[in-house]
Amino acid sequence: MNPTPVWLLVLSICAGVWSVPIDRNGDNQETKEEVPEENVDTGLYYDRYLREVIEVLETDPHFREKLQTANTEDIKNGRLSKELDLVGHHVRTRLDELKRQEVSRLRMLLKAKLDSTNTQSLQMDHSSLLKQFEHLDPHNQNTFEAKDLELLITTATKDLENYDAERHEEFKRYEMLKEHERREYLKGLDQEKREKEEKRMQELKEKHHQHPKVNAPGSVAQLREVWEETDGLDPKEFNPKTFFKLHDTNEDAVLDEQELEALFTKELEKVYDAKNEEDDMTEMEEERLRMREHVMKNVDANQDRLVSLEEFLKSTEKKEFSNPREWETLETKPAYTEEELQLFEVELKDKEEELKRKAENLQQQQDLLKERGKALEAQRREYQQAVLEMSQRKEQQAADGQPPAGPNGELQFQPEAPKVEDKDVKAPAELQGEAPNHLPAEPPQNLPIHT
Repeated sequence: MNPTPVWLLVLSICAGVWSVPIDRNGDNQETKEEVPEENVDTGLYYDRYLREVIEVLETDPHFREKLQTANTEDIKNGRLSKELDLVGHHVRTRLDELKRQEVSRLRMLLKAKLDSTNTQSLQMDHSSLLKQFEHLDPHNQNTFEAKDLELLITTATKDLENYDAERHEEFKRYEMLKEHERREYLKGLDQEKREKEEKRMQELKEKHHQHPKVNAPGSVAQLREVWEETDGLDPKEFNPKTFFKLHDTNEDAVLDEQELEALFTKELEKVYDAKNEEDDMTEMEEERLRMREHVMKNVDANQDRLVSLEEFLKSTEKKEFSNPREWETLETKPAYTEEELQLFEVELKDKEEELKRKAENLQQQQDLLKERGKALEAQRREYQQAVLEMSQRKEQQAADGQPPAGPNGELQFQPEAPKVEDKDVKAPAELQGEAPNHLPAEPPQNLPIHT
């Protein structure tokens, strides 16, 4: 088994480097154009965590040396994880930090999921919930240990093996949805317009089929075409070993999946053009995936998702390399059957009815809220009118000299201050020294005096 030079290649998640043209000058010197590396998303929900762990591990000289000499089985079966105990302290500290960040992120995902499902039991044991994530040890949430590395490797390997199958299934659903929408569109037309539109669609389909012959990927004809048109080299001087080194753009002694897919661009351009209405770029990417899988199946002997120089040279000795069958493009191999389309349409109809029910429920709730809003607005206006009327009543009463009204309209009487009398006005009898009318003003004058 061949040595595996870098960790990313073993997991098929290395930073993708697209193949670039190579110019030949007069003295046949090779010049490679510097192209910045692009990170190719693996599609895994823990993609960032996986990449960051790998980047940190590769900073440790001891661990990187072990990676250089380890084979694929050593990495897949977890034997390489035992080397984690020998890495530097700063590396372990950084890995601990990455794990705590990942655990925190997963907790947030769990809480969001519980909130979205209206789950009331938010006090559930998060440690138990974390067990559903297989790429880390949920029992130890603070430190990154050998078991975490082993789980990360095995889970990523398993998930990546299923990734292509999931992409094919997504493409099949895409094609069935496209056909469903086409049929529904035609149903909505009258007979004359429908016939005219069907004719136009058939012409586009036939135009798409009229393309040059597509060479089988990995065949001598396909590689020679890249050698001549992309690399700008003499087709008579084609050499498989030189070709391999030219397209090993990151110089790691293997061709990864991204480097292989870059080789198929010339063949795909024969069939697909983004400027043409009849060409679907989603179909082009599915075609690229099928080509890569075809090469891997025939060339990748140890099934490590990488093509070594030895495997590549052996593939050029096979009969299929020189005399391959013509490549059958997607239009010759439908992605689905009529029965699958019918089942898909039933599923689609059920989902549409469910969404319709939810929309109606939301509309009812919206109407109810509107009615409540109108009632509140009417009540608010009544209060404003009452306040306005009360204010006007007070102003009117003040102008008429009437006592001010209370909050409920009742009159409020206030004690009046004593008025100052005019000087000519006679004061009361008590104030003028006169006796009250019911008492004699002075004692009788002629009453006898008894001694």
